[in-house]
Amino acid sequence: MVDIKQLFEGNYIDSNIEVQGWIRNHRKQAHFGFIDLFDGTYFKTLQIVYDDTNSNFEDISKLKIGSAITVKGKLVKSLNPKQDFELNLEEFILEGNCDDDYPLQAKGRPTREFLREIAYLRPRTNLFQAVFRIRSLAAYAIHEYFNKNNYVYVHTPLITANDGEGAGQVFQVTTLDLDKIAKNKVDAIDYSKDFFGKKVGLAVTGQLEGETYALAYKRIYTFGPTFRAENSNTKTHASEFWMIEPEMAFCDLEGDMDIMEEMLKYVVKYVLDNAKVELEFLNSFVEKGLIEKLERLVNSNFVRIDHKDVIKILKEANVNWEFPPEYGEDIAKEHEKYITEYFNGPVFIKNWPKDIKAFYMKQNSDGETVAAVDLEVPGAGELMGGSQREESYEKLYNRMKELNISTDEMDWYLNLRRFGGCKHSGFGMGFERLLIYLTGVDNIRDVIPYPRTPGNCDF
Repeated sequence: MVDIKQLFEGNYIDSNIEVQGWIRNHRKQAHFGFIDLFDGTYFKTLQIVYDDTNSNFEDISKLKIGSAITVKGKLVKSLNPKQDFELNLEEFILEGNCDDDYPLQAKGRPTREFLREIAYLRPRTNLFQAVFRIRSLAAYAIHEYFNKNNYVYVHTPLITANDGEGAGQVFQVTTLDLDKIAKNKVDAIDYSKDFFGKKVGLAVTGQLEGETYALAYKRIYTFGPTFRAENSNTKTHASEFWMIEPEMAFCDLEGDMDIMEEMLKYVVKYVLDNAKVELEFLNSFVEKGLIEKLERLVNSNFVRIDHKDVIKILKEANVNWEFPPEYGEDIAKEHEKYITEYFNGPVFIKNWPKDIKAFYMKQNSDGETVAAVDLEVPGAGELMGGSQREESYEKLYNRMKELNISTDEMDWYLNLRRFGGCKHSGFGMGFERLLIYLTGVDNIRDVIPYPRTPGNCDF
């Protein structure tokens, strides 16, 4: 048995081979026919040829698109200049027939919205064969980068009693009978009777627990699912998504940015080197200039600039902003686009106003900013965000009090500063946001196998 990938990478011409896969297209003529077979091991299909000299010609002609088959025959050079070889069919086995209402027929190109409704079948299409192969390759590259640089992979909890960011957008986890509680019109929930004896939810980040391991292993990373109960229906938001979150001890903000840049370039380069056929398809049919965009990022020097200086540039720009830029405030999508075009490449925006950033970020000596950083990339905007973490017990304690974050429930996090604490930094990158950038597919629902969004939890 041979994988189709092996046929494209080896020399099997004039060999008798056996392949297995699914029929993507079947073009039948009166005296001959062509079958396009894919098996998922390679982006391109194998053309199978037969004619009326085959004793089972009638049976072959009845094979339907979507069916799973085993085929034996001889691989020969193709007379078609667009392909190197084809398989002359000699024998076949119908492994699994396909009903006539199979929704992925050869005629017409289904919309992405329609394909979300049949998400269990969309990996069989060209687009999603490319997208999810790149998802797999990018995940491998992330693990490879961190392993090569002596990071420990930590599995942080998915059920937690803290929300990490302090934003409160947490899915609650409970075994209490909610129907009974509603029926009895209970005013206050007694969480001591719940499974964990307290109020808990799904994790929005693994960062805080990751920090505890960084202060034991020096360099760690997490890579797993996270959850946000955010009622947002934009193209870049989902309720369940994957995050990459490294944490590094003895590392300041400058070192943090060094690692962010190095890791991103490594992953993009790996995909460029190992998904050539998929990227060529996406470059032709999804985003013109995709490959050039990725190559340019790998070869770019990332600019580093303070938030206040970015606001100054935006204010001095001769642009009629929809959202006028202001000191002390966040920047909008239009600002992100302008600043990457201004510098003609990726931009690290650092030292952000503390009032719009998370409680755990290191407070700068000016009393107004924190050692935080966002990476803006051309064509995508914000791709990564990180910070140096506050290592001072007193400053962190006082900041938590200011923001009404329980210091009792978070005493373990505070205690890191008492028990051999040190300067440390980290960052987070939404995996799906990276995939949007890598593939040119602009909707998060199309780069994750089964999207979870407000009002949608199918499959």
